[in-house]
Amino acid sequence: MTNLLIKIFIKDKNTENPDTRAKYGMLSSTTGIIVNILLSAIKLIIGIFANSISIISDALNNVTDAGSSIVTMIGFKMSQKKIDRDHPWGHGRMEYITAFIVDVLIVLVGLELFRSSFDKIINPELPDINNVTIIILVIAVLTKLWLFIFYNKIAKIINSAAIKGNAYDSISDSVSTFVVLLSAIVAKMYGISIDGYASILVAIFILFTGFKALKETIDLLLGMKPEKEFVGKLEEFTKNYEMISGIHDIMVHDYGPGRKIISFHAEVPADCDICKAHDVIDQMEQDIYDEFNCITTIHMDPIVTDDEEINEMRKKTEEIVKEINTEFSIHDFRMTDGGDRINLIFDLVIPSDSKINHDELKNIVQEKIHSVNDKYYAVPKVENSFV
Repeated sequence: MTNLLIKIFIKDKNTENPDTRAKYGMLSSTTGIIVNILLSAIKLIIGIFANSISIISDALNNVTDAGSSIVTMIGFKMSQKKIDRDHPWGHGRMEYITAFIVDVLIVLVGLELFRSSFDKIINPELPDINNVTIIILVIAVLTKLWLFIFYNKIAKIINSAAIKGNAYDSISDSVSTFVVLLSAIVAKMYGISIDGYASILVAIFILFTGFKALKETIDLLLGMKPEKEFVGKLEEFTKNYEMISGIHDIMVHDYGPGRKIISFHAEVPADCDICKAHDVIDQMEQDIYDEFNCITTIHMDPIVTDDEEINEMRKKTEEIVKEINTEFSIHDFRMTDGGDRINLIFDLVIPSDSKINHDELKNIVQEKIHSVNDKYYAVPKVENSFV
């Protein structure tokens, strides 16, 4: 069914095209609104006639799901707005903001359901369950399970946090409706009301799902380090340029799906033609835009590549740093000869979550390098990695 809907409503499959991405978002939201409104109406009628708080709560949950789809639709519309004077990077993060709103709605539903469940435990009533009720609940479980698969596939296709939030919501609904179904079966077969307890289980699952989705969306809004796969592809791509010895200080700024801004330093031979190097850098920026759809700014770092002593000490310094921690690295290595003292100047890069004291690390590196030759004095600058 998912593939059929995509085939019918999405003609252009290029997800890098903002218009195509918007169509995926509209298809997702429209489908969610229609399905959830139908499920909500059916469950509400059944819940009222069966006198079941868990079924009524599940119906109200579907109402909020429809509302979530409407919010997602609005978010997609707003995120497609063109750049303007006040927003030179566009409005892509509106998709993250609407995802945050959807996640908050999930949490609020869970809290309200948790509260109402206690009243049903204190004042239990046996619901009036029949075979029709059970059949419809089974259909509801399967429908929400399909909706989860539908949302999840589209979220992966266009890398959408908002639709991923809807997918979380749908799987929680599928589980919650299944718990309601079990409660109905127990009431019908054994004449025991576990309605309130079932609602509490549903509420806990909804809250767990909501907080998980909320954390992921907040991480996107705060800014996360880029995926290793993306960084690896970028580093591999730059190896195609003969003049570039390596890249470092990579920064990736996310202004919404398809709106990444990249900056990094590219090492070039110190004795190269500066104009030629500039042309290579310009071409690389354009090629990266064509390949990754990212605006890129590249800073040139000249390094000496034809001095035997410098190359040897660069390699030795890298070995010393790796002995301390295999995740540490160096760049911008250079040596200044003052006669009796030779300074080894370089940037020492450590993971952002490293707990090591920077001054202590400097002392360790300085002692190890000085032990190689008492003329060598290390001048490391410790910095955190952004990838």
